[in-house]
Amino acid sequence: MQINFLDQKLRKLCENKREAEKKLGSDSARKLRSRLSDLEAAAHVRELIAGRPHPLVHDRLGQFSLDLAGGKRLVFKPDHKPIPVDDYGNIEWAEVTSVTIVFIGDYHD
Repeated sequence: MQINFLDQKLRKLCENKREAEKKLGSDSARKLRSRLSDLEAAAHVRELIAGRPHPLVHDRLGQFSLDLAGGKRLVFKPDHKPIPVDDYGNIEWAEVTSVTIVFIGDYHD
């Protein structure tokens, strides 16, 4: 799967082990590297199995989450134009092959 980043700050967090450990802690940084590898290896979002993958609702509708550690999450959205949807207007995650990482942390804080 193609992985993009909302901004340089998120790219640095994902690509720099020391930065991730400093910001997220060692457990979440390790999980982050694992989840990024899972994303790269998957053909589409529905192939993800680790990290309790699930679509989000309410103010994060249209985004998808993977658990890291300690309540932290890796959150991404489809990076398609147009976004693939089913007959009911819901995102067809099995057709999402490119994502943009939009948040890493605990969105419950």
